[in-house]
Amino acid sequence: MTRKLSLKARVRKAAAAIVLAQVVFGTGAVANAADRNDTPTATPIKHVVVIFQENVSFDHYFATYPFATNPTGEPEFHARPGTPSVNGLDTTLLHFNLNSTQPFRLDRSQAATCDQDHEYTDEQAAYDHGLADKFVETVGNGPGTDGTLTCHKSDVMGYYDGNTATALWNYAQFFAMSDNSFNTTFGPSTPGALNLISGQTHGVSSTTGDTSSDVVDGTVIGDPQPGIDKCSTRETVTLTGQNVGDLLNLKGVSWGWFQGGFRDCSAFHIGSDGKNKGDYIPHHAPFQYYASTSNKNHVPPTSVDATGHQGDQANHQYDLTDFWAAAAAHNLPAVSFLKAAGYQDGHAGYSDPVAEQQFLVDTINKLQQMPEWHEMAVIISYDDSDGWYDHVVPPIVSTSQTSFDSFSGPGQCGTTAPGAIQGRCGYGPRLPLLVISPFARENYVDNTLTDQSSILRFIEDNWRLGRIGGGSFDERAGSLNSMFDFKHPRDLRLFLDPTTGQRRNHNDGD
Repeated sequence: MTRKLSLKARVRKAAAAIVLAQVVFGTGAVANAADRNDTPTATPIKHVVVIFQENVSFDHYFATYPFATNPTGEPEFHARPGTPSVNGLDTTLLHFNLNSTQPFRLDRSQAATCDQDHEYTDEQAAYDHGLADKFVETVGNGPGTDGTLTCHKSDVMGYYDGNTATALWNYAQFFAMSDNSFNTTFGPSTPGALNLISGQTHGVSSTTGDTSSDVVDGTVIGDPQPGIDKCSTRETVTLTGQNVGDLLNLKGVSWGWFQGGFRDCSAFHIGSDGKNKGDYIPHHAPFQYYASTSNKNHVPPTSVDATGHQGDQANHQYDLTDFWAAAAAHNLPAVSFLKAAGYQDGHAGYSDPVAEQQFLVDTINKLQQMPEWHEMAVIISYDDSDGWYDHVVPPIVSTSQTSFDSFSGPGQCGTTAPGAIQGRCGYGPRLPLLVISPFARENYVDNTLTDQSSILRFIEDNWRLGRIGGGSFDERAGSLNSMFDFKHPRDLRLFLDPTTGQRRNHNDGD
């Protein structure tokens, strides 16, 4: 009997692979295909795809949403009737701001900008005891150059509108977004990536090189590279404890982290700053910090059929090309984390919102054509704010008193809390968060207090994984559930132009 069922499953999957290859890389759409991921879930969602981008504050992309300037020659954006407002920049904040430079609109021709200061200490200082009035002085980058770009400290107050962040504004029109979601802690990329998968930046077990500015009291606050990665080229750390991959493995749920350039550490593209930028960035790969989930030598999966499953040599760490190969073979993991190659990840300096848009739209257009779309949730999130101005002072739910803290005074982030894990001052700056799914509420702005570990908690709750433990932020994370309507799914697919971000074709009836 087992032999017959196995054969039947192989035949069914082979047929589905032919269909899906046509869907993703050709034309047409197919629903209700066979699904290998049959682990019971708490919601109708059987596939979560987290697209984890780089270095954007909420105000930097959505300050004036849903009102765009629409100058001649730029992609136009016009909000749908009834579009809700967001907690953005009102007239007072735009023209009577307490910062030394007033916020200003960046034109689409100014998509390429310098990278701002987004260090743990400096980001705290920018909020200046809750006044949020020291961004230019503490996190502005300048004077100087970043590649071919000229930097000015006042640039940190710049924001884009729907004529540049056009795709994201259009996704918000037809799906759900949050205007009250925060970086779990202050600091750059690595803490944000770690908080996404474990809700924890503490637990450093070993280091190499000079990590004095990257680690305090056993907690990661900077950007050391992973200690279990052949591509690391400078100071490294290794972490103990669990991450969500460990929990998924215990439940037998398929998953994978898929990152641009993972297969070839030397692959690169020309970035927005005119310089070569490696596709793979080691400190953006959080699972590589843990022995249980690392793929030190970047070996590929033994087969497409093995992608996402426990026991294979790749250990759930893959190149982005492996994600699409698995999709074409109808072997889409239940949980997938997608990381763009450097030049398309949105990080100021070597990337920009237009390059990022190309990746986001190409990816989401393909995902919406998959047979799994009818039970999928795509979550777009960011690792940190890059220091870009955001007017909302984050609530401090985790205090810290180290020499690197400066939120409420030198060496202070909030009042002393007995037993608090040090070096985790947070929440940090406000970040964009969007949910794109047939189950996402339409044209909806959620005000629930959430953070990066809320994504972790959604995965934990959906597959009933339990919690990370050890002081993980998942215990206190706000829920994403209010962004969904699980009782009333919509047969909605919104296809955008990857260059302009404008609607190309759709079945939304609008």
